Amino acid sequence: MPLVVGQRLEAKKVAFVALMGALGNSLFVLSQSLQLVPGGQVALDLSHVATFVSALYGGPLLGLIVGALIGLGPGLYFGSVAGAIGLFLPMMVLGKSITGLTAGLLSKALMKEGPVSRRTLLIVPLSFLPECLVIVVFFTVIVPWLSSILLAVLVKAWVEIAFMALLMGALAGNKGFSDFMKRFFV
Repeated sequence: MPLVVGQRLEAKKVAFVALMGALGNSLFVLSQSLQLVPGGQVALDLSHVATFVSALYGGPLLGLIVGALIGLGPGLYFGSVAGAIGLFLPMMVLGKSITGLTAGLLSKALMKEGPVSRRTLLIVPLSFLPECLVIVVFFTVIVPWLSSILLAVLVKAWVEIAFMALLMGALAGNKGFSDFMKRFFV
């Protein structure tokens, strides 16, 4: 049964959200150690894997909540590197939660009978567009002193999204994984 506004989360969905939040932040911690640009201001971030799993299988509300949870790790990390946690943390939480919400909404609209790998390849990049806009506004308006790294951040982000689109397409096309997720949410 899909979640609607005002509906309470079941215990197993709360546990799933907590698990995906922990997975996303763990993926960030592991992937950010691969510095792409010296200085630590641009690092790999695969935390959205958890967001996309949550959104594609659990819907917009779970995507939104998990996106917000996984925004905490990168927000704290990049905020401390740049010396602006108060600016980075809300931006990361907002951007990642919008991606989760958008992925969940697109999933509901485009996948009437469950995730299909080809549609997933389209949903993942499309759902990142609003967050991409948040990133551009953030670096050009809120922290213009860091605008010199905007291009590197955007290129890195789109490479990550392309990788995650392929990964989510593979997961959506995997009958065992999809059946497990469907049983979890029924």
